[in-house]
Amino acid sequence: MSRSDDMRVDPGGKVRLKDHDAGDRLGWATKEDALAASAKLEERLRELVAKLAATRVKAILLVLQGMDAAGKDGTTRAAFSQISPTFLRVASFKAPTSTELAHDFLWRVHAVLPERGQVGVFNRSHYEDVLVVRVDSLVPKEVWSRRYDAINAFEEHLADEGTVLVKCMLNVSREAQLKRLKERLKDPTKSWKFSADDVRKRAQWDDYMDAYGDVLARTSTAWAPWYVVPADHNSVRNAAVTELLVHALDRLGMEWPALDPAVKSLAIE
Repeated sequence: MSRSDDMRVDPGGKVRLKDHDAGDRLGWATKEDALAASAKLEERLRELVAKLAATRVKAILLVLQGMDAAGKDGTTRAAFSQISPTFLRVASFKAPTSTELAHDFLWRVHAVLPERGQVGVFNRSHYEDVLVVRVDSLVPKEVWSRRYDAINAFEEHLADEGTVLVKCMLNVSREAQLKRLKERLKDPTKSWKFSADDVRKRAQWDDYMDAYGDVLARTSTAWAPWYVVPADHNSVRNAAVTELLVHALDRLGMEWPALDPAVKSLAIE
């Protein structure tokens, strides 16, 4: 069984995150092993993303979800360290604006989807509307509970139109999160990210684990499966997500497009 098989959530199954080891090294015995794998994967990803941009037939959407300090920013920086920014579209979903609240919950998502030839990254995503909205009781259960089916239909439409979804739940343990939050407070280059809301959400850990379990069980589909990525070791997390992206792009079987004969015949002086 491959690493991606180990991480993939089977559609329709019950999911308990406590059954997933956040400290799993996924076969990379040491940090050095994971870093070496990442270096090779990032080089391969660079080539594949360039082919994606050249062919402009498909798009990739990487969805990153996880508790605070799971490493969504770090994963993005590591995986795309060799990728031209012109090939990327990164979106981060904060609390909705008054304009966004005046529309359906997926309205704001459409505007930031990657176009064909691009890789999109959602640092948090439309799944916040069945996570924080649920845990904080921002809307009644009868509202948020209908959103699973809406999300599945939305993602199936994206897949039908040529977007390949790679959905990663970065699974950090409560102990590792505590260590990272304390380190964040001590580091002036990171402490600006810290807020009282981080403490409040940490106190809601069990509620979030239940909500994530339902998200993974209800919205892991054949066209957009979820992957639970162990996130206690940064090097393992980064290598695993990069490998998932490489596999998704490899499956497209892309070739460099042939040069237009009219262009080929041009004389360059």
